Amino acid sequence: MEKTNHTSVTEFIFLGFGSPQKIKILLFMLFLSIYMLSLMGNFLIIGIVLTDPLLQTPMYILLGNLSFLQIWYTSVTVPKLLANFLSRSTTITVSGCVTQYYFFFSLGATECFLLAVMAYDRYLAICNYATIMSPKLCLHLSASSWVCGFLSPLLPTILISQLSFCGPQKINHFFCDSDPIFKLSCSDTYVQEAVGYTCSSVVILSSFLLTMSSYVNIVATIIKLSSAKARKKTFSTCASHLTVVTIYYGTIIFTYVRPPAKYKFDLGKVVSVFYCVVTPLLNPLIYTLRNNDVKTAIRKTLLRRRSVIWKNNRDTDGVVK
Repeated sequence: MEKTNHTSVTEFIFLGFGSPQKIKILLFMLFLSIYMLSLMGNFLIIGIVLTDPLLQTPMYILLGNLSFLQIWYTSVTVPKLLANFLSRSTTITVSGCVTQYYFFFSLGATECFLLAVMAYDRYLAICNYATIMSPKLCLHLSASSWVCGFLSPLLPTILISQLSFCGPQKINHFFCDSDPIFKLSCSDTYVQEAVGYTCSSVVILSSFLLTMSSYVNIVATIIKLSSAKARKKTFSTCASHLTVVTIYYGTIIFTYVRPPAKYKFDLGKVVSVFYCVVTPLLNPLIYTLRNNDVKTAIRKTLLRRRSVIWKNNRDTDGVVK
C-alpha cells in the first residue's frame, strides 16, 4: 500500500559499518590500501597486455578487458566509502544514488558476461584444438559483453527512478544496493523488486551456467590426457580463471539470487565487501601469480625499464664529465 502525507526526500544517509571513529580510521587505511593495490595491479595488467606482442591473443585481450572493468567497478563504490569513513556528512542525492546503482549493476553484469567469454575462449583452446578464437570474434564477444552488461539493468534503473522517497533517509549499506533502496521507498515496490530480481537472476545464472559448462568440458578433456605433465600444464592454464569465477559467482549468487524478503542487511554488507573491494584486488594477483606468460611479460617490462634508467644515467654522467 502506498504511503502518503510525507515530505519528499532528496538525499540519503549511508549508515556504512557504524563503527567508532578509531575503527573507521583503521578501516579507511585498510580499504584505501586494497583499493590502491587493486588499481595498480589492474593498470599493470592492462599495460603489459597493450605493450607485449606475445600477449596480443584473445585470452589476454579478454584479461585486459576484465582489468579495465575492475578499475571502474571498484571505483563506483570504494571512493565514496572511503570519503564516508572520514566525513561527518555521509549523504548522497537520490539521483546520485540511482546513478551509482546503474553503473554498479552494469559493470557487474558485464563482468558476468566477460567471465563466460573467457571460459569459452579456454574451452576452444583446450577442447577444440582446430578452433581458436579469432581476434575478430574476440572483439565482437568483448563488445557484446559490454553492451549487454549496460543494457541489462536499464529497465530496473528506470523503474527505481520512478519511486517516491519520503523517509526515513538512512541506507543500511555503504553503497546504493537494490534492497536498501526498496526499503526506503514509500511507494509500492513490488514491480521494481520483481523486475530487478528477475533481471539479476537471469544475468547471473545464465552466465554462470555457460561458464560452468565450458569448465566441465575442459575438466573432462584434461582427464582424458595421457600425460600427467600435459594434464598439469593444461589445468594450470585455466585454474586461475576458475578461481576468479568461484570467488565472484559465489558471493553474488549468495547476495542476489534469492527472494528479496530474505535479505539480511548486516550480512549483506560483509559479503558485499568481497565482490566490491576484495575481488578487484584478487584478480590481478591470481592472474599474475599463476600465469607464467604474465610473469614473464612483467619481468621483461621491468628489465626494459631498468635498462632505460641505466642508459639515461650513463648519458647524464657523460654530459656532466
